Amino acid sequence: MIRSLLVANRAEIARRIFRTCRELGIATVAVHSDPDAGAPHVREADAAVRLPGSAPADTYLRADLLVQAALAAGADAVHPGYGFLSENADFARAVIGAGLTWIGPPPEAIEAMASKTRAKDLMRAAGVPLLAPLDPGRATPGDLPLLVKAAAGGGGRGMRVVRDLAALPAELTSARAEALSAFGDAEVFLEPYVEGARHVEVQILADTHGTVWALGTRDCSLQRRHQKVIEEAPAPGLSDGLRDALHEAAAGAARAIGYRGAGTVEFLVGRDGRPYFLEMNTRLQVEHPVTEHVYGVDLVALQLRVAEGEPLPAGPPEARGHAVEARLYAEDPARGWRPGTGVMHRLAFPSGPEGPTGPVDRAGPVGPGGPAGLRVDSGLADGDEITVHYDPMLAKVIAWAPTRAEAVRRLAHALERARLHGPVTNRDLLVRALRHPEFEDARMDTGFLERHLEQLTATDDHTAPLAALAAALADAARRPTAGTGSGTGTVAGRLGGWRNVPSQPQLKTYRSEPDGIEYEVRYRLTRDGLTADDHPDTRLIEASPHHVVLEVNGVRRPFDIAVYGDDVHVDSPLGAHAFTALPRFPDPTARTEPGSLLAPMPGTVVRVAEVAVGDRVEAGQPILWLEAMKMEHRVTAPAAGVLSALHATPGRQVEVGAVLAVVAEEAPAPPPPPRTAHSDQQTAPGRSRI
Repeated sequence: MIRSLLVANRAEIARRIFRTCRELGIATVAVHSDPDAGAPHVREADAAVRLPGSAPADTYLRADLLVQAALAAGADAVHPGYGFLSENADFARAVIGAGLTWIGPPPEAIEAMASKTRAKDLMRAAGVPLLAPLDPGRATPGDLPLLVKAAAGGGGRGMRVVRDLAALPAELTSARAEALSAFGDAEVFLEPYVEGARHVEVQILADTHGTVWALGTRDCSLQRRHQKVIEEAPAPGLSDGLRDALHEAAAGAARAIGYRGAGTVEFLVGRDGRPYFLEMNTRLQVEHPVTEHVYGVDLVALQLRVAEGEPLPAGPPEARGHAVEARLYAEDPARGWRPGTGVMHRLAFPSGPEGPTGPVDRAGPVGPGGPAGLRVDSGLADGDEITVHYDPMLAKVIAWAPTRAEAVRRLAHALERARLHGPVTNRDLLVRALRHPEFEDARMDTGFLERHLEQLTATDDHTAPLAALAAALADAARRPTAGTGSGTGTVAGRLGGWRNVPSQPQLKTYRSEPDGIEYEVRYRLTRDGLTADDHPDTRLIEASPHHVVLEVNGVRRPFDIAVYGDDVHVDSPLGAHAFTALPRFPDPTARTEPGSLLAPMPGTVVRVAEVAVGDRVEAGQPILWLEAMKMEHRVTAPAAGVLSALHATPGRQVEVGAVLAVVAEEAPAPPPPPRTAHSDQQTAPGRSRI
């Protein structure tokens, strides 16, 4: 019997495993890096052990330190979670060698699936359908498009789609470099890229007595950079024959390698309905909650019981309903999926159908979840800082309902009404994707987000001016001069009772984040009510420092306002808006040399292109690559010109806004002389036009 469990992981998955441990009466041990010292998973554990350092390579990827931590804390079992060392056979052997129980498959099974090339050989021998690998030296235009993949890892790292044969050598080199950096193994392989395919996977669970469960399918087709964003169970639109074939292939794959515990077998399903084996993840998946909700099981509890030697029942429970999960990231999809850092002041979701918000992580792991079938798994608490060291995922939001349509609607509503006060997130993209006709009709594929990205990230600012007005009125209510006769600081509907109301027009300017659009709010508050430029049909009903009610064209609209320094967040049923309150007199010294390439985020320079100061570069040409939050980001020349400075070297850590390089833009050719004698109508020399 397991009495004390160390989770060799952090954040959301550590909290998820601890939750089950508490229900089973198992003591918990956390590990933490220095940035995670005050993290929720550390505070919730019965004991915690420090892993000195910040980078994963010095902390969560140190097998020796993790085993020492388990022994020092008196744990008798280790759960690896997902990511980090969860699929590392040597770590599993080290845990077992120390006399501890390993919550996972045998090291030999992990090793068998560790390399995608060796895994495909095993699956071919077991009769599992798969794509034939290609020799890069023999690829022809008829083989296009092609997919370059890292053999030793996943998560989209070391993966490239090639549509031009001339680009193949460069893409192979780039993929090898990224694979070596991410996984310590530069091996890549080549296979056909299946256009318009769906990503469908099967959850399996196996015990030590020969029983293998196939716990249904999941569709994970909505991906960005080959990383999953929205997942659901069961995968919609599959024929009974295809579903049975996938279950049989997945169970066969597990039996072929003597699997034990929870795992996932992943497939591509082409437009013709033919499945192809992708890989097997020998661990718990990020998206495991959707399977838990549909089958009414706790996969972590089952992992623990299998590790203790208990047999599974002959067959899994019956599936019911539908579940959908969305991964909420601190990232900006409209700007190359740029990850965000900073303080997450508030992270809260609807606690019921009426819409009030509550803390995350309150829902149980099984059944239909919390109120209204909503579950939120997160590693954050209000006020936590999102750092550059780890994945930018803020939370997983899961909705269950009797039907797919109801589950999708419930999830979109919960995301829309969430309070997300901090760095920019992918929330709007998730809501729009869930409500897109292709997704609603289950016609999505792995190219969905790329194909519709412009539409899903389009700026929708028609409600922003009204939100800015609400922010300005809340700001006025915070000032003593805007109070009522009672001195409470609350502006009531009976405006005739006001005292000390400024008679002069008030001016407040807000910059919308992250698009940078500025909104200038001009208004007056008098005994006759609100007069606001650009809002002639708007009446003020109520205003306090954190809540404003406006009547717009006869319809009442409530707004909640939260202020953190200069950051202002306005939430309403019309949408969420983030603003920066601008000073009346901006700082004239905040300037940067023209052509500067600034670090868009804190990170580490991993590669620099073969360029030198004095070289001519083209607009969009990659100059260097930054690694931040487990992703690589290209920094490109903003315009054609000459590289006049280069401050980046591989391994250098930079902060956001650091000058990495400078491109001196080439002066445009002078315009031809005017053909008219009215030369006084030309733009004055040297005057910039915006």
